[in-house]
Amino acid sequence: MPFSYNKLWFKLIEQKMTKEALRIKIKASPATISKMGRDENVHLDVIDRICTELKCAPSDILEYVPLKEER
Repeated sequence: MPFSYNKLWFKLIEQKMTKEALRIKIKASPATISKMGRDENVHLDVIDRICTELKCAPSDILEYVPLKEER
């Protein structure tokens, strides 16, 4: 996928918060957190809830990674 959530995982480490604690606070399913772990798409409302909880902007938790063009 063209988005990476690595920034989110580093932010959680900085805040000493586990993925499970975040999941519970934002009321997300385990499948949603798993999707993010695989850099798969999630709904924008999930991104909104994460940003609200962590008091940050989307650019603080995800980054665009262009797909390599096939030749």
